[in-house]
Amino acid sequence: MTMIRMTPSIALPDGELEFEYLHASGPGGQNVNKVATAVQLRFDVRGSASLPEEVRHRLIRLAGRRLTQAGVLVLTARRFRTQEQNRTDALARLRELIAQAAAIPKRRKATRPTGGSRERRLKKKRHTAERKLMRSRRHRGEE
Repeated sequence: MTMIRMTPSIALPDGELEFEYLHASGPGGQNVNKVATAVQLRFDVRGSASLPEEVRHRLIRLAGRRLTQAGVLVLTARRFRTQEQNRTDALARLRELIAQAAAIPKRRKATRPTGGSRERRLKKKRHTAERKLMRSRRHRGEE
């Protein structure tokens, strides 16, 4: 069984990836009706033993609508006219998704607004309130 390298630390056995070939829409003339060039790559994210747990959770969040109820990631590649190019494209997109999921997000450091920024915000609020007050009938001398 060969391994497909996704990131320097993550490799997937090719048995975990399932490719299905379908007829693509779009340009290609008669060829588009005869040859199944579009590729649908399926990868069982929830059932994969090759993904670390935290990467799996981030990948599930990143996948969005591309993830089925059963936890299978489905990527469809139909950009190119050849099956091989579309297969490579689907693998590249999977690699990119896994690389994004493998990147550990930076923890947000709680910060507080500076005194000057607080002062500017309140000054702007006062100015806006005064402007709106001047628009009212009572302050224009009409009634």
